[in-house]
Amino acid sequence: MTQDEAKGEVVADRGAPREKKLNFFARIALFIRQVFTELRKVVTPTRQELIKFTLVVLGFVVVMMALVYGLDLLFVWLTSAVFGVPSTAGA
Repeated sequence: MTQDEAKGEVVADRGAPREKKLNFFARIALFIRQVFTELRKVVTPTRQELIKFTLVVLGFVVVMMALVYGLDLLFVWLTSAVFGVPSTAGA
């Protein structure tokens, strides 16, 4: 493996032998080992952090609901003003 100087990426040497492809069960075992390695990196939030994050998410959802509701009212008023309300007197 060498580093490509133009982009800074790691690329395989032309003369280097290719890695042997693992069989099906070896690939599954490798995947499971990588999953456990990644799970060890997970940091569980404290109770105080969890409450804070939950309140931030709920607050954001409430703000977005209010925004969508306000836009809905605006568009209803706008379409009523432009197209008018159909009369039902002739029915």
